[in-house]
Amino acid sequence: MAPCHFGMESVLKKEITDLGYDVTSVSDGRVTFVGDSEAVARVNICSRTAERLLIKAASFKATTFDELFEGVKAVRWEEFIPENGKFWVTKASSVKSALFSPSDIQSIVKKAMVESLKGVYHIEHFPEDGESFPFRVFIYKDEVTIGLDTTGESLHKRGYRKLTAKAPIAENLAAGLIMLTPWRGDRILVDPFCGSGTFPIEAALMAANMAPGMNRFFTACDWEHIVPKNVWNDAYEEARDLVIDVKETDIQGYDADPEVIKIARKNAADAGVEHLIHFQTRDVAALSHPKKYGFIITNPPYGERLMDKSEVGDLYRVLGERYKMLDSWSMYIISSYEKAESDIGRKADKNRKIYNGMMKTYFYEFRGPKPPSRKKD
Repeated sequence: MAPCHFGMESVLKKEITDLGYDVTSVSDGRVTFVGDSEAVARVNICSRTAERLLIKAASFKATTFDELFEGVKAVRWEEFIPENGKFWVTKASSVKSALFSPSDIQSIVKKAMVESLKGVYHIEHFPEDGESFPFRVFIYKDEVTIGLDTTGESLHKRGYRKLTAKAPIAENLAAGLIMLTPWRGDRILVDPFCGSGTFPIEAALMAANMAPGMNRFFTACDWEHIVPKNVWNDAYEEARDLVIDVKETDIQGYDADPEVIKIARKNAADAGVEHLIHFQTRDVAALSHPKKYGFIITNPPYGERLMDKSEVGDLYRVLGERYKMLDSWSMYIISSYEKAESDIGRKADKNRKIYNGMMKTYFYEFRGPKPPSRKKD
């Protein structure tokens, strides 16, 4: 089970399918698929849009805490948790269900797991001084699903963004939004509100085909009985082998704040893509580009935290004016600002509802013409 941002399900489904695994269901904020131990490693390393990867450990119906206890107790937890394993319920959520107290759900699930394992390991107290096994419980319409978290720290944390500007967009959401556009690595991309550089950096990682998790650790790396070490080694090696040695791209990030641009450059360097991005201190009023068929992909201020609504309106009007001056370009904007289209001066060709954290936003698509097909040699 791979949770994702609401609105990113179709992109994540395609990622899973492209990796060669069969998707069995897609629901709000989650894609479920069938895979083996290799899938645990490859999806964690390669997915640009998932939040984390969970192994589905149990699923059953429960409307009372007694039913929850007995349902959990019946599971063969020893297949996951060794005798000295440290295990706990890191999160519980409930929607449209009789059981709704997260803390009680967490407590009862842990007690039932302990009771189940007592009968297997024949001990009363578990040392819990071994590897970590965090579980997550979801209850939807009284259907309990328990997942073992293979990831640990969320997949959006690639490791490169140690410094952030104000109101940054999550890395996996930025990647998913880029993947919703027709942009490819050989096309022009400009982010005029680049902040700490997330959109340009994610685009550069795509252009170089660098897997976002190829340089980080996952909780399941320590679970040799579930995912052997050689499986992880093969998956990391596969990711390294697929990197493309791109010499240059036309990816640009602008921001009016020179200190923010310093942060963006440092983050790009930590991601290993600083040579593929041109960062520059530039106000949106100076946005221009001599070439045709480029893309603006950006996360401008919404007026929620960084500035008041009147300032935001002026900003969007300037962005709209500069966009009109670009020849045959497309523009993609994520924003919660309700007057985005009217202030830009054009109705979007399409908009999608996307949740940026808990904030409802829209991804506005202003589509330009397609470039002429390239003649084959």
